[in-house]
Amino acid sequence: MSNLENEYFAREEIEAKRRLARQTAEALAVQQREALKAQHYMHCPKCGMDLHTLDKGTVQVEACFNCDGVWLDKGELEALLAQRQQHPKGLSVTEALLGIFRRPTP
Repeated sequence: MSNLENEYFAREEIEAKRRLARQTAEALAVQQREALKAQHYMHCPKCGMDLHTLDKGTVQVEACFNCDGVWLDKGELEALLAQRQQHPKGLSVTEALLGIFRRPTP
């Protein structure tokens, strides 16, 4: 084999190893994201306790009954505001969200 052929095969081998390293890193990143999601899914970002899904009209919000946090997914605030516009005599969005944690009076 000539020196040029040796260089060509060496470059091909290096590129194959780089591709393998990239694929391994991508697979590891996916595994890490999935592990983090499993660890944190439906846990309050403020206190770490379990979140509970509550229906507010057609919108589902996540609430923490430990720290009284309310968490909205993308687009849910806009959906709550749209519901408010459809029912102008109803509660405001803020009142509706605060009502989640009001304790019923005996």
